[in-house]
Amino acid sequence: MITFTSAELNTWIAAFLWPLTRILGLIATAPLFGNLAIPARVKLGLGIMLSIVVAPAVPALPAADPMSFAGLLIVLQQLVIGLAMGFAMRIVFAAVEMAGEICGLTMGFGFATFFDPQTRARSSALSQFLALLTLMLFLALNVHLMMLSTLVESFTTIPIAAQPTGTGGFRQLANWGGLIFSSGVQLALPVIAALLITNIALGILTRAAPQLNLFGIGFPVTLAVGFLVIALVLPYLAVPMQKLFTEGNEFMLQMLLGGGRR
Repeated sequence: MITFTSAELNTWIAAFLWPLTRILGLIATAPLFGNLAIPARVKLGLGIMLSIVVAPAVPALPAADPMSFAGLLIVLQQLVIGLAMGFAMRIVFAAVEMAGEICGLTMGFGFATFFDPQTRARSSALSQFLALLTLMLFLALNVHLMMLSTLVESFTTIPIAAQPTGTGGFRQLANWGGLIFSSGVQLALPVIAALLITNIALGILTRAAPQLNLFGIGFPVTLAVGFLVIALVLPYLAVPMQKLFTEGNEFMLQMLLGGGRR
């Protein structure tokens, strides 16, 4: 007859519950895994499968009852860590979407908007196009596997403990949010520069021939130039996007190392 004590049962629950919480936190916010089109049951099944694989390799856990107040604090801590790791990579996609917004507004294509079920807000057509292109690069470069590898490594870098984490890692996450603006502008810079030159040329043409209707010829010209520049720039986007993915994956570890323990 197989018998086990309540202490052993609590240890087994904690060894599975705490890693599962961190993994589900990352799945909830990370690109691709956190997509609203993926059913919640699939996400939960993926988290459980990863927890079964990762749990045996997790370092020694704190001696706390998972149903006690201390155990619930550890669950909350692991959830916050997972959410922060997934959000760090999500910022890279936000930078690309901002580049699409800037390009669309600059070339006068900002009216082409629709409801985005992922963000539940208005989104431009160019922004969604660049986001889908980034997602394809995300899969082609196996960044999703690198992200899961970083998640597994995080259990050694910042082990599960009863002590609260420091605030340094989350301060770095806030600073990392500046990437949305800097990288977004850099990715959209070729389109901005081309349209600036186009608008200057249209201004000179209007001064030389005042009878021309600027709004009649300017709108199709800026649209044509914008689409032409985007078509020319697309083959060269793989290199900066790969760099952004690498920086995002490295930042996930740097954030954990920067958080530390109090």
